[in-house]
Amino acid sequence: MSDDLKRKAAEAAMSEVKSGMRIGLGTGSTAKHFVDLLGAEVAKGFQCLCVPTSEATAAQARGLGIPLTTLDDIDSLDVTVDGADEIDRDFQLIKGGGGALLREKIVAAASARMIVIADDSKLVESLGRFALPIEVNPFGLAATERAIAGVMAEFGALGGKAVRQGEGAEPYLTDGGHYIVDASFGRISNAKALSLALLEIPGVVQHGLFIDLCSEAYLATPKGTIKLSEHVNYNPLIS
Repeated sequence: MSDDLKRKAAEAAMSEVKSGMRIGLGTGSTAKHFVDLLGAEVAKGFQCLCVPTSEATAAQARGLGIPLTTLDDIDSLDVTVDGADEIDRDFQLIKGGGGALLREKIVAAASARMIVIADDSKLVESLGRFALPIEVNPFGLAATERAIAGVMAEFGALGGKAVRQGEGAEPYLTDGGHYIVDASFGRISNAKALSLALLEIPGVVQHGLFIDLCSEAYLATPKGTIKLSEHVNYNPLIS
């Protein structure tokens, strides 16, 4: 997605936030635009209190003067705005391409609403074109990988899996100190069943299937931005 489309999706989502809200701030290149836009409004007097989903987002928000808090200090959020790697017509998501899936899911679950911002190429008929990120504990990694392989076989996965690499030869390390296994399932026909099966593996901390969390999405296209909601699948172009 071009940077211009990312920003247009973020601009559209700004209509959903009102002064005085408690807002979850997503992670990734599209969410970064939303944080920039929110920071510009804060500089003009917009009131909000925000929970970032990664250390990178926290640093960006602090640099823009956005007031931050934690879910230890407040009990809920009004809305979270975040990107997605895939979204289907049931508002199920694959997230975690940026490595922040655990915190993203915690923040989304603490929010009254989760709004996704993306380009229209992220809308899919069935999840699974994008590899599913699975956050795992480094301890017993080989045993966890074998168990993930077993789940992949059970669900007829079409591809392989690999521990995500960071800089050099070391595995990528999440903000929580975990590794990520990227597993290529192909078409995921039953996301809820797969979610439960993966969470049964002791070494799996969390995964990138976001189910029953997202309620709306703004998808940018070259012709404008489309709003999707649980109540009305396709709204007209809004910009």
